[in-house]
Amino acid sequence: MHEKEKQLVDAFVRGSVSRRDLLRGLGALGVTAATASFMVNAAATKALAQNGFDWKKHAGTTIKLLLNKHPYTDAMLANIENFKELTGMEVEYDVFPEDVYFDKVTAALSSGSTEYDAFMSGAYMTWTYGPAGWIEDLNQWIKDDTKTNPDYNWGDMLPGVVKSCAWNGKPGGALGSEDAKQWCIPLAYEQNNLTYNKRVFDSAGIAVPTNIDELLDAAAKGKAAMDGGYGIGVRGSRSWATIHPGFLSGYANFGQKDLNVADDGMLSAAMNTDVSKQFHTKWVKMIQDSGAPDWSTHTWYQVGTDLGAGKSAMMFDADILGYFMNGGDNAEAGNLAFSAFAANPEATAPTPNIWIWAMAMSTFSGKKDATWYFLQWVTGPEHDLFGARKMDLVNPARASVWADEMFRDKLSASYPGYVEMHDISAPGASIKFTAQPLFFDLTTEWAAMLQKMVANEVPVDEGLDQLAESVNRQLKDAGLG
Repeated sequence: MHEKEKQLVDAFVRGSVSRRDLLRGLGALGVTAATASFMVNAAATKALAQNGFDWKKHAGTTIKLLLNKHPYTDAMLANIENFKELTGMEVEYDVFPEDVYFDKVTAALSSGSTEYDAFMSGAYMTWTYGPAGWIEDLNQWIKDDTKTNPDYNWGDMLPGVVKSCAWNGKPGGALGSEDAKQWCIPLAYEQNNLTYNKRVFDSAGIAVPTNIDELLDAAAKGKAAMDGGYGIGVRGSRSWATIHPGFLSGYANFGQKDLNVADDGMLSAAMNTDVSKQFHTKWVKMIQDSGAPDWSTHTWYQVGTDLGAGKSAMMFDADILGYFMNGGDNAEAGNLAFSAFAANPEATAPTPNIWIWAMAMSTFSGKKDATWYFLQWVTGPEHDLFGARKMDLVNPARASVWADEMFRDKLSASYPGYVEMHDISAPGASIKFTAQPLFFDLTTEWAAMLQKMVANEVPVDEGLDQLAESVNRQLKDAGLG
């Protein structure tokens, strides 16, 4: 880096030069915006090394990571040389596709393997890993000033996201409670809102829906406009993953829960209330009238690729899925737009359920303090900012990154409505499920019952009563109800 460029970038990192002046100045020196992002990140890493914290304490140590193949991983690996330079540490890693990844994690943890020091995890998975004693409570490092650098800024984490990664281990215990253990730290997360094909909506005169009734209407109109396609994409496979995205986000917006928690801590089914039955009836009708013909097979992948290919008019699913479908070689790249969605017409704002990709530390690691150095770096503001600006680290878990002009401008330029959608939804975004060890079994059964309702094998009211009875029986058998 030449001296003039270096001085300009350093001034920006210190906060004495605005983003506009930085880009104007670097542009005059022949530096592209993409190169500017790398230069800023390198300068931020250098500044981090000068904050008085002993980043070189574990120089020469090698840690090993278990990672899921994902754009968040791509951002991590694209920046990892800066971590090595900062700390003098080495990092090894294995990366596996998601269809086998969680099996790899479970095998490593359940066997007590010391091979991996840290790994990527979903927050839901820690409800199993934590009580089993397989992962560390990270509070012991986060709250130790001798082990956590002064610029880590724990308070910068989005509250609903970081609290969703903390649980006290008691079935039914509130996420983020005062006695909660911080089982993992978020890298980034997914809100569930609407992504729609603006080209189709505009040509057919379809208004962007703002509640569940308007959603059914827009889906029907979308199907009519699709010429062989369908109106709305939502997940339908017999899996817990069918319940957690759009379905639960809409359900929770009506104040509905999966389980009740009694004063004595006992759990019981909560999905057969009158309001729940009304919501299920509308959801089932929407799929029957305007959903994919093979809806019961649809996962994240099918919902997204159909929208990107122009086979569906919209989807109610992860916002980052819409982000990815609006780029690359997808047929509808550039035609997709985003909108926050509150299913309940009386709700003041959306309340999306979220999925979180986070980092956790193995209990069986022999290098825990060194591993913490990596975890605080990869979840820190400097790396988050690099991933957001330069890579596809959406949605970052830090408020400061969402306030960054460069990141917001990047999104607004190519993803219309995305920033506004996030800002409206973020205050109400959190995990809406009740933390308890039967989570995967009970939500998968819920998805199976939803399939039966859509196939007209059981009426909605009867099906929900049957589901509640089965859930209560399983909770009682497990000593939870």
